[in-house]
Amino acid sequence: MTDPIADYLTRIRNAQRAGHRRVDVPASKFKRAMTQILLDKGYIQNFLDIDDGKQGLIRIFLKYDHYGTPVIKTIDRISKPGLRKYCSSENVPRVLNGYGIAILTTSRGVMTDKEARKLQVGGEVICYVY
Repeated sequence: MTDPIADYLTRIRNAQRAGHRRVDVPASKFKRAMTQILLDKGYIQNFLDIDDGKQGLIRIFLKYDHYGTPVIKTIDRISKPGLRKYCSSENVPRVLNGYGIAILTTSRGVMTDKEARKLQVGGEVICYVY
């Protein structure tokens, strides 16, 4: 696998399209930070760290509205291994005019576009979620 972040996003996307309540993804610090952002912003219900004797797993409990529609409508990878996308502190992207979030990795850690604007830092744009 050449892009573990794309695999992480694809697993979430596919599980929601199939109507699953949870999905397991291989763990890393970066994926935990992204999952924590999704939890804090209300896109998932919860997540657990599972120790399997190797690198571990993250079990993500997906969130649906009362009609059974997934809360995450779209989750798109922006910066790819073949073409990285960076933004300066002045050009941090807005997703759906503030209704969605962009997840960025900066010199101060993984954060949303709103937090990056507030701290006036730029970085690599990982994905858009809305």
